[in-house]
Amino acid sequence: MSSDKYQDDGGDAKKPAGTIDRFLNFIEVAGNKLPDPAILFLLLMLLVWFLSWPLSRLQFDAVHPVTQESIAVVNQVNGDGIALLLTSMVDTFVNFAPLGVVLVSLLGIGVAEHTGLIGAVIKTILSVVPRSLLTPAVILVGIGSHYAVDAGYVLVIPIGGVVFYAAGRHPLAGIAAAFAGVSGGFSANFWVPSGLDPLLQGFTLAAAQLYDPDAQVSIVNNNVFTAASTLLIVGAGWFITDRIIEPRVRSMTVDGDPEQMPKFEDVTPAERRGMIAALVTVSLGIAIMIWWGSSQDSSLRYEGSLLNFRAPLMQSIVPLIFLFAIVPAVVHGYVAGTVKSHRDVVKGMTTAMESMAYYLVLAFFCSLFIWMFSQTNIGLLLAIEGAGFLKAMNLPGALTIFGIVILVGCVNLLVGSASAKWALISAVFVPMLMDLGISPDLTQAAYRVGDSSTNIITPLMPFFPLVVVFCQRYVRDTGIGTLVSLMLPYSLAFLVLWSTLLVVFWTLGIPLGTDSSYAYPVGG
Repeated sequence: MSSDKYQDDGGDAKKPAGTIDRFLNFIEVAGNKLPDPAILFLLLMLLVWFLSWPLSRLQFDAVHPVTQESIAVVNQVNGDGIALLLTSMVDTFVNFAPLGVVLVSLLGIGVAEHTGLIGAVIKTILSVVPRSLLTPAVILVGIGSHYAVDAGYVLVIPIGGVVFYAAGRHPLAGIAAAFAGVSGGFSANFWVPSGLDPLLQGFTLAAAQLYDPDAQVSIVNNNVFTAASTLLIVGAGWFITDRIIEPRVRSMTVDGDPEQMPKFEDVTPAERRGMIAALVTVSLGIAIMIWWGSSQDSSLRYEGSLLNFRAPLMQSIVPLIFLFAIVPAVVHGYVAGTVKSHRDVVKGMTTAMESMAYYLVLAFFCSLFIWMFSQTNIGLLLAIEGAGFLKAMNLPGALTIFGIVILVGCVNLLVGSASAKWALISAVFVPMLMDLGISPDLTQAAYRVGDSSTNIITPLMPFFPLVVVFCQRYVRDTGIGTLVSLMLPYSLAFLVLWSTLLVVFWTLGIPLGTDSSYAYPVGG
């Protein structure tokens, strides 16, 4: 299949805007009036820094669920705070979690792009998948990327734009669909657990044992619910992309750098040979990994488990992505004739890093804001006070769970990291709801829904600025508001439909997963 550059047919450009369009236009305009994301993070850091001064003079009733000590805001507007900021600045940036994931992954992916492997694979996909089924295919691949932890952000999302662009559809719609699958459906999953499951289970178990030292939580306690969630996210995302987002972006002119928007033609015989060689290489690599991890005493396991988040296999996901990208890419390049020497490989890496210059600036200021938000204890205070308010309302069980979903979604707008957030609030939510007769399994499922649904509308999510950069490759004036307005319909739909699915599971008594329950006997 070959396709030309996306052309705006103007089909909907002159139609009067409906209520939804007017609302999304308002969100876009208002959001784009915000400062550049880098400056926004800087201003937010300064705001949190200044607020720590007056808030530190107030006394709050919140108590840390683990240490049982009172929570106080730590004043950073003093000599000690400024000194700590200055001495920690380099480490804060260098140790910013998404930074390593993005840069190391893109070193390999950059070579795969430069040698033409990704282009050849995309052309092959386009020749097999009908244009009308690209949307669910992209969303499903985004959900599947969760097995590679955060790699979907740097791999699937840009490919979503490329695939749509190559098929003659608007690339921003492809990026939105991929973003919805990767991040909006972050807690959707196939039956087999991903790296997120043992990570969440570890915090849930620790929090449950604060209430009952004998409590147990299974790693696969949500796998039935997450499998059903996959169908929900694909279906809802498909409808929203094709019926709301694509008509909306149709009037947006694709004016990005033509060199960053490759034109795809039919797969050549050389490319086909290269892909076959790359596929053989990948298959060999997978076989080696299976052989390496098959024995119970394998060095890839932690206490006999490959899926525990402390297992070397889980800790090596990003380096493995790098290797599984660069090695097949080099093999493809030599077979297809796109690589003549090692200099071509280095050039692919260099080109990938050049495109990340803006993201490095964003990551610097984003890391400082997140560090300051944590250092002042303001995030911890908000989570504990919110949970206490929810408990005081004494709502029926279903409304309490929905309240947890909403509260987690709101906290997620301020604290983007799933592991950091659940580590923060699980110690509050899990024991609190166990005391109300709600099991840790149900609480964790509610957390998954709230956390995933608002991932895609918060500029403070560490990968959000990266998605803005991907959009700017095609539409140069894409800003925060543009992306938020594109993702808001997904967020609202996921929040309502996913919460409803959880209540349906609960009402009908459908197991959330293996060895799971809904109720917990009060008193342990």
